[in-house]
Amino acid sequence: LNLVVFPGQQLPLNIFEPRYIQHINECASGEKKFGIPAMIFDRMTDHGTEMNLVEVVKRYDSGRMEIVVEGGKIFKIVEELNEVPDKLYKAAIVFEAPHLPYDTLILNPTLLDLLQQLSRLMYVKFDFLEEHKNVMSFDIAPYIALEPEDQYRMLSSKSEIGRQMFLIEHTKKLIELLKIQRN
Repeated sequence: LNLVVFPGQQLPLNIFEPRYIQHINECASGEKKFGIPAMIFDRMTDHGTEMNLVEVVKRYDSGRMEIVVEGGKIFKIVEELNEVPDKLYKAAIVFEAPHLPYDTLILNPTLLDLLQQLSRLMYVKFDFLEEHKNVMSFDIAPYIALEPEDQYRMLSSKSEIGRQMFLIEHTKKLIELLKIQRN
């Protein structure tokens, strides 16, 4: 399993294990949120994303649920708690990791130009460029074929400028690969 969820990213989930059914039921009643730690090659990392329950799409008699969640704040795990009284699920002590674009509030024009080039080469319209008034790195990352390690690098980075510079280099490589494939 490889999974990294970015702030603002929506994700459909199928909840079927009793421990997760218990936790999601608590979230649905407004008692709490939950976190998804980044998983790279079946290993849990020390960063993850707080999840907001957007919708319980369907509940089954067995307790199983289909839900939609959205990434919120990024966290760093301080300590794992393998046992929580009266709960089937595990928990962790976490602190919020800085991730908001404190160092810039605009998308680097070079990155925007590269994304438009990539869009033309792929014959795909990147709707996120129009959907968001202020597109940032986390809005772009799910669309540009990042390897799991690179997704984690993005998630754990504290700098929006740094994330955008990384995306510039990555997008340049993608464009070159597409040009080579076309020739």
